[in-house]
Amino acid sequence: MASFSTLFFFLLFLIFFNFNNINLSLAHSKHSKTTIVYHSFSHSFPLISARLSQHASKTSFISSLASSRTKKQRQENANNEKAVKPPPPSSSYNYKSSFNYSMALIVALPIGTPPQNQQMVLDTGSQLSWIQCNKRMSPRKPPPPTTFDPSLSSSFSLLPCTNPMCKPRIPDFSLPTSCDQNRLCHYSYFYADGTLAEGNLVREKFTFSSSQSTPPLILGCAMNSTENKGILGMNMGRLSFASQINLQKFSYCVPIRQAQVNNKLPTGGFYLGHNPSSDSFQYINLLTFPESQRMPNFDPLAYTVGLVGIRIGPKKLNISESIFRPDAGGSGQTMIDSGTQYTFLVEEAYNKVREEVVRLAGPKLKKGYVYGGSLDMCFDGNPMEIGRLIGDMVLEFEKGVEILINKERIMDDVGNGVHCLGIGRSQSLGVASNIIGNFHQQNVWVEFDLANRRVGFGKADCSKSL
Repeated sequence: MASFSTLFFFLLFLIFFNFNNINLSLAHSKHSKTTIVYHSFSHSFPLISARLSQHASKTSFISSLASSRTKKQRQENANNEKAVKPPPPSSSYNYKSSFNYSMALIVALPIGTPPQNQQMVLDTGSQLSWIQCNKRMSPRKPPPPTTFDPSLSSSFSLLPCTNPMCKPRIPDFSLPTSCDQNRLCHYSYFYADGTLAEGNLVREKFTFSSSQSTPPLILGCAMNSTENKGILGMNMGRLSFASQINLQKFSYCVPIRQAQVNNKLPTGGFYLGHNPSSDSFQYINLLTFPESQRMPNFDPLAYTVGLVGIRIGPKKLNISESIFRPDAGGSGQTMIDSGTQYTFLVEEAYNKVREEVVRLAGPKLKKGYVYGGSLDMCFDGNPMEIGRLIGDMVLEFEKGVEILINKERIMDDVGNGVHCLGIGRSQSLGVASNIIGNFHQQNVWVEFDLANRRVGFGKADCSKSL
């Protein structure tokens, strides 16, 4: 993986040429990212699970939005949020569906008029949503049937260069735009894991039923991308799907990935709007911080929560609570991210976890092995036996709220008989944040109550969540 500085200067180089109307093959958001992003191809409409391309799967555990922001990127994001107009009056959306899960949550959303189902990665770490739009190369080579065909939708429109989103200016790193040769608003996103996508900004509806649809929302319409799925941005940014429709709450329940029967992936549940199980949820407030703490390493658009400790077996690790909180520069932030596969911890917290794992199961550790450049607590042999040696792991939050990771599912199968503890160093992502990924959200309802600025957790058998 190239160094962060190399990737950053490469991005500036690309943006420079893009502003001169040279059509470069870049793109995306997550996991948000016009910024450089480490996205895990990382909300219910038919969510289907599909393994990403071989290239993407190698970095599927890498974080989204927060993974690689520079000081200037974070400053631009915070400044832009100040200028955002108040959202429109709230509309009540209620929609539910089942989904399958492998390493990412992939939702099939009905977009356009009449609707066309589009596959998008549900990502609470991304802002701008984008879809794959078709590009007719020739009459004899029709576009893939899974892409969106704008010509079939009566509610589709392109954003011209005169739109405020496309005003000539220093690039907005939360959404780098330019004016293309057709006088249309062009965007480019480049993810540090190699994912590319670019296209035009458009307005389009999400049509859930004949009686329930959104107003036209700003989306990216990708004409060039290295992936065949889009992104459903669900963070707190002004352009996220949740913000644009002033969504009050949404929730999902990730099933246990290992529990496959006859090669069929397990099924979980997703709600857009009210969740009938929410009476049993335990809630923690989203954290807010003074403006002075939002730079340079703090992501103000993420769902930041108060992690206070980690237990392994009966032992609470000797980690100060301050390690899980942002310092004056924003380092140490703890966020919930559906688009990141694994969990990543800052160095001091990670070292304490690894020290305890080595104490409990050190002789069985696979020496000198690092999966994907990030996971180095890996083992050969029976994962159930190793899990028994390590024991249950518990993430402790404020107000006594906990997420229990049972010893039976503490290890993840990464192939070739190797199983790794699903925790890596956030330093390997180039960030100083704690990121709780979807692997540690299995068999838990996770609700984002945006109206009350809180996150709820509820124990569940997610295969029976609807």
